[in-house]
Amino acid sequence: MRTTPSDQSTRRQFLEETLILAATAATGQARASWGAEPPSATPPTALTSANDKLGVAVVGARVRGGVHLEAFVSRPDTEVRYVVDVDETVGNQRADEVGSKQGRKPKFVRDMRAAFDDPAVDIVSIATPNHWHALAAFWAMRAGKDVYVEKPVSHNVAEGRLLVEAARKYGRICQTGTQCRSMAGTIAAIKHVRSGAIGTVKLARGLCYNPRPSIGAKSDFKPPSEVDYPLWSGPAPLLPITRPQFHYDWHWQWPYGNGDLGNQGVHQMDLCRWGLGLNELSKRVVSYGGRLGPEDAGETPNTQVVMHEFDDATIVFEVRGLKTSPLRGASVGVIFYGSDGYVVLTSYTDGAAFDKQGTLLRTFSGDGDHFANFLSAVRSRKQEDLAADIREGHLSSALCHTGNISWRLGSAMPLGDARKRLALWTSQDDALNTFDQFSTHLNENATMTGPEEPATGLVSMGRGYIRS
Repeated sequence: MRTTPSDQSTRRQFLEETLILAATAATGQARASWGAEPPSATPPTALTSANDKLGVAVVGARVRGGVHLEAFVSRPDTEVRYVVDVDETVGNQRADEVGSKQGRKPKFVRDMRAAFDDPAVDIVSIATPNHWHALAAFWAMRAGKDVYVEKPVSHNVAEGRLLVEAARKYGRICQTGTQCRSMAGTIAAIKHVRSGAIGTVKLARGLCYNPRPSIGAKSDFKPPSEVDYPLWSGPAPLLPITRPQFHYDWHWQWPYGNGDLGNQGVHQMDLCRWGLGLNELSKRVVSYGGRLGPEDAGETPNTQVVMHEFDDATIVFEVRGLKTSPLRGASVGVIFYGSDGYVVLTSYTDGAAFDKQGTLLRTFSGDGDHFANFLSAVRSRKQEDLAADIREGHLSSALCHTGNISWRLGSAMPLGDARKRLALWTSQDDALNTFDQFSTHLNENATMTGPEEPATGLVSMGRGYIRS
C-alpha cells in the first residue's frame, strides 16, 4: 500500500531517488564527455496501433499544464486519463474541464506515482516547477512511459545528463518543451542562417528584455491550504516559504527555479545553439549581473549577462528585468550576426533577415504543433523524428545552468574593475561592447540600481568556468 504524500517515508524516498539520480548521472559523466551521445538501448516495439488512443497523464495542471491538457484533449488519438497536481483545487477543476471536453473525466491524483503505476497511461506530460522536472521524467521513463517534459528539463547539469541516459536505457521517446523547434517560421530562419545567406556566423545573442516588478518582501508565509507542501517540495529541501506569492514566484528562488536564464533563456540558448550548429557544452563561460532594485524575496539575478565561448563561436545571453528598450526590434528573441548581414527572431514563430546596412531582405513566419511532433515520434518509435529530443533539451538547459553557476561563484566589484577583468579574460571585442551596453542600461535605471554613474556601481562578476 502506498504511503500518503506527507509521510516521512515518502519524504525519504524523494531524497533517496534524488541521490540515485545524482549517482547515475555521475557514472555517465565518468565514461563520456558532457557533449557525447550515450549508447542506445535496443529499440522498443510500438506501444499501440495507429488506431488506438494513447493514454495521457499531465503532471502539473496550472498555467502551462493547462496548455498541455488542451493539446491532448483536442486530439482524436489521445485521451487524458490522469490530472496530477499537488493543489487539490486546481487539480479537480482541471479534471472537470477535461471531462466536459472529452466526454470522460480523468482521475485526479496528487501523487504522480499513482499515474505512473497505471498501465493505461502511455504518455506523461510534465509541467511542474523546475525542481521536479528530472525526477518526474525519470520515474515516468523507468515505468515505461514516453515523456514530454517542459524546459528546463533539469534543475542542474547532472540531472539533465541522467535524463538523456535514462531515455536511451529504457528506450523511451522524450521530447523537450522548446516548441520553437517545431515552428515553421523559426525553422526557415535557422535554415537561412545555416545556409550561409548572411555569411559566416560566429556570434548569436539571446535576449530576455522583460521588465518584472518586485515579487514582494521576504517574510514567513504558510502554504495554501489546498496544497500538499511536502509533496510540492519533493526532491527539494523542505524549507519555510519566504515569498508572498506561492505559485510562479518560485522561479526566482534557487531551490526550485533557475531565474529568467532558466525560465525564458532556455528557448534562446536553444535557438542560438541550433543556428550556430553547436552540439556540445561551451569551453568557457562567464556571467555578471545582479538582483537590482528594491530588495525582495527573490534570489536569482534580474539583470544578467552570460557569455559562452566555443571553438569558433560565441553565445551571449542577456536578462534585463529593469526598464529597457528592444535591440534591433527584439525584446525576447535572438540575433544572429553574420559577416554579410544578420537575422533577428522576434518571437517563437517570426523573424527577418537584413543586410549589413540594415535593409530588410526577407521575413519568416509560421507556427507549428510541437505536441503533434512528439506524438508522431511516439508512434514511429524513432527518437530522430523528434524536433527536440531530450539531449537537445539537456544541452540548452545546461548552458543556462553553467551560466548561473558562474554568477553564483562570483563576487561583487565595481563595474570599472569588472570591465578590466573581462578584457583580460576574453579576446572577443563584443564582450566589451556588451559590457558597455550593460553599464549604460544600469545608468538608465540609476534610481532602481543605486549608482549615479555606471563605473561606481557594484556588480557580481562570476568566475570563468573552463571545460577541459
